[in-house]
Amino acid sequence: MTQLAEAGFEDLRTALAGAVLAPGEDGYDDARRLWNSQHDRRPAVIAQAQTAEHVAAAVRFAVANGLEIAVRGGAHSMSGQSSVDDGMMIDLSRMNQVTVDPEARLARVGGGSLLRDLDAATQEYGLAAPAGMVGHTGVAGLTLGGGMGWLTRKHGLSIDNLVSVQIVTADGQIRRAAEDENADLFWAVRGGGGNFGVVTEFEFRLHEVGPMVNYGLLFWGLDQGADMLRMTRELAPALPREITVVPACLNAPPAPFVPEQYHFQPGYGLVVVGFGPPEEHEQTLEQIRTELPPLFEFATPMPFTALQQTLDEANDWGRWNYEKGCYLEDLTDDAIEVITEHVPRKNSPLSAVLLYPLNEAYSEVDDDATAFGGQRTDRYAMFAIAVSPVPELHEAETAWVRAFWDALQPHSMGIGSYVNGMAESDESRLRATYGDKYDRLVEIKRTYDPDNVFHRNANIKP
Repeated sequence: MTQLAEAGFEDLRTALAGAVLAPGEDGYDDARRLWNSQHDRRPAVIAQAQTAEHVAAAVRFAVANGLEIAVRGGAHSMSGQSSVDDGMMIDLSRMNQVTVDPEARLARVGGGSLLRDLDAATQEYGLAAPAGMVGHTGVAGLTLGGGMGWLTRKHGLSIDNLVSVQIVTADGQIRRAAEDENADLFWAVRGGGGNFGVVTEFEFRLHEVGPMVNYGLLFWGLDQGADMLRMTRELAPALPREITVVPACLNAPPAPFVPEQYHFQPGYGLVVVGFGPPEEHEQTLEQIRTELPPLFEFATPMPFTALQQTLDEANDWGRWNYEKGCYLEDLTDDAIEVITEHVPRKNSPLSAVLLYPLNEAYSEVDDDATAFGGQRTDRYAMFAIAVSPVPELHEAETAWVRAFWDALQPHSMGIGSYVNGMAESDESRLRATYGDKYDRLVEIKRTYDPDNVFHRNANIKP
């Protein structure tokens, strides 16, 4: 604190209208807290920015004083990169304004907005931007890595619907990046993560969605896992574009709609979401019931905003988390054998495996159009997620994820994966993820961040 004061810390307070926290001050411990309890870091200073100018001042101060920078949006970074020990956390949580132009079908979204902020504002007009599946996730981190969710099959990734960004680069300059301005930077931020600056505003193209959608959850026991995954393999590619299915390996929740004898039982679920006519959704459910009758099911219309928060409790704050993922070209018999062998070995009832089918709109975007680290061919994105309610379980669950991932590698599309699903990364894995795009990203990094100021991310070194 003394060193910071001597370096002009009070000047930073002035530049940020007093929105600066140091250790021991009221609000500091709440502000430094992260979603993943595995990480407990203590920044030397937290800059709670409210404008792009605040962010620019914070970046310039940190660079001038040799402070390592971490950027906190929703604080959901699995690897804990949203904070830093003895450096500066730039906290964007106050920059959560969402402005919607319903006629142009555009939304301007502050860099600290959560998905639930975006959904609430856009759904007032029956519109939505493709985003993730957990309402308390930050828009920024999700989008910069790509952005997968319920609408990916129908409208593509979040980055496929991005029109422009406002970004503060390492030199403290506020820039606009779009197809017609700083186009190289705009290409890079669409999938290249937080390597190129602090995005203070996103502009998204919106689509008509909801306000009501149709939801279904069907559940099978562990002994039916292989049959369920093979059924999904045949079902998913042939579905209408308005239907999204996500298979999951999980424990049945103790929810009112789950028969009591199945509470916490491990097994396999299939979430079926319909954005089209209810009859189309019901036909899909009936097809599944006929082919493989589930132990139980739950189906209901619900608001799109509710759909976007169905996984919020299962992904709540205050747990110890770890994740690894990969791409699967298909749910082959060999991959299914590995999945069904390893799912019963998890220790925590909160741990899960999710499989996102990526096709339709996802595959219609040219692979070179964005920096996204995954080719635009039909595939599944697999995520093995360790979630421990107590720290004593964390080591065993992490070992379970790693063993699972290792066993699946011979049947995957290589060590590359979705960058937002990396709890840890190294250059070899990032090169495998980005492929031929990696060298182009390095050159753009050299242009906008030659000293690697923004390195607390899936880092592309200049």
